[in-house]
Amino acid sequence: MRIEECPYPARAWRGDVLIAESGACLSLEEEGEPAVLYFPAGDVRTRHVGDEPGLLTTVTEPPARLGRLRGYGTFDPDRVRVELVDERPGDDPRDVTVKQFPTWGDASHLVDMLDVRREGDRRFVAVTRSDGRRPVVEGSQMLGQAIVAACRLVPERRVVSAHMLFLRGADARRPLEIELEERSTGRTFASLRADVLQGGRGVASGTLLLGTVAPDVIAHQAQPPGVAGPYESEPYDMAVTGRDIRVVDGAYTNDPGAPVGPPVIDAWVRFRQVPPDPALHAGLLAQFTGHMSIAAAMRPHAGVGQDQAHRTLSTGINAINISFHREVRADRWMLYHHRSTFAGEGMTHAECRVHDEDGELLASFTVEAMVRPFPQGTGPVDERTAL
Repeated sequence: MRIEECPYPARAWRGDVLIAESGACLSLEEEGEPAVLYFPAGDVRTRHVGDEPGLLTTVTEPPARLGRLRGYGTFDPDRVRVELVDERPGDDPRDVTVKQFPTWGDASHLVDMLDVRREGDRRFVAVTRSDGRRPVVEGSQMLGQAIVAACRLVPERRVVSAHMLFLRGADARRPLEIELEERSTGRTFASLRADVLQGGRGVASGTLLLGTVAPDVIAHQAQPPGVAGPYESEPYDMAVTGRDIRVVDGAYTNDPGAPVGPPVIDAWVRFRQVPPDPALHAGLLAQFTGHMSIAAAMRPHAGVGQDQAHRTLSTGINAINISFHREVRADRWMLYHHRSTFAGEGMTHAECRVHDEDGELLASFTVEAMVRPFPQGTGPVDERTAL
């Protein structure tokens, strides 16, 4: 259990009426449970809550472990919408977004998960995080963690490419272990095998190539798609503060009833603050590669959407292959261009690119995924899928 100061201004709404606003909230986190936000009593507009029993629960005589919450109150999440204003001092107004609470967490938590801890010559441990809603580790997160581990093992080279297969679901409530094996090491390149384990059982496996940078002999690159920029695109709330996502033309949606369109989704992504460590920047780029390719495959098909995933449809990422072309700055806008080139026989394939705001090609990646009905008589509880 942790009680922490919330670093973001918070607001609470009852319908369209603002009933609380504060820059001094406290967040209570318990492992495997959604976080709870507490407002100082003085920042609650009591005239709007006094006539509704249970709308606001105020802490008056807390046990010792909750003593810090004395004089704070929390709202009934079924009747009150709580949101965080994702901003930093001095922000351009265009950079300010709103995230509905409870969030999964903050970009700093993503950085912490990717910043793997070395526990042996070639063994690393990664922390995990769960809010209890669906405690499954994303495959692209494990890919990002393996990339960071490889860069820690061979610090004099940068990652050139990585390929990973996702063998079975991993529990976000338990730590992950990453074991690296050197396959070859030369003056220019090093190749590694990476195995991700949980409780001694393999959940993902792949290979990585690291190399040194050399002067150009020839040079060209794929051009970026001619799409709207980040500030002309629609903000999307993916429940992570400190990370901005802007979707071109609002094309990313979970709604099966959304209008159909081409099998393409373009999204701008930026992390507000990232330590000056190239491995973490590369890992963060990789971490987002598993987020939207299945949605791109679903987009041309009426009546199918990601809301059905893990309910009536068994979906998951089976493999990601990524090539890095330049040094990455994840704290600057990155345009992820997702194009699904095939969907059929229960599988989808996507060919994707990542450009910076100047149009430079940072990375290319492909995603193999599945979209299948649950076998008759089974459902989400019985799902056996690579995730």
